[in-house]
Amino acid sequence: MKQIEHIGIAVNDIKSAGKVYEILLNAFIYKIENVESEGVKTAFLQIGPNKIELLEPTSADSPVSKFIEKKGEGIHHIAFDVEDIEAEMERLKKEGFVLLSEKPKLGADNKLVCFVHPKSTNGVLIELCQTQT
Repeated sequence: MKQIEHIGIAVNDIKSAGKVYEILLNAFIYKIENVESEGVKTAFLQIGPNKIELLEPTSADSPVSKFIEKKGEGIHHIAFDVEDIEAEMERLKKEGFVLLSEKPKLGADNKLVCFVHPKSTNGVLIELCQTQT
């Protein structure tokens, strides 16, 4: 893992939350996109080398919708940039971590992604991200 890629924050309304974070961070949302595979709309803000991803569920059965129902709005995950997502997934499996998918999926911001189950990471959902070339 090279660095933190972004911090994901689950929100009910990306438009109103986006306004709050734009004011708070003195930054603008630079990208909004739907990620069908995860059932979310995402919005990204960047402050220096750091990114915040706002996540609004687009369906009642999406993982983010279930998260908000259970825990309310707030930090959903921490994402880490990796060189080779498949090799990192294999390494983590061998170390006993539980992955939420067998293969990487297409995620937001032109990334291949895989999530590590929070039960194996002290309650924190971890996302692995690899930029597609």
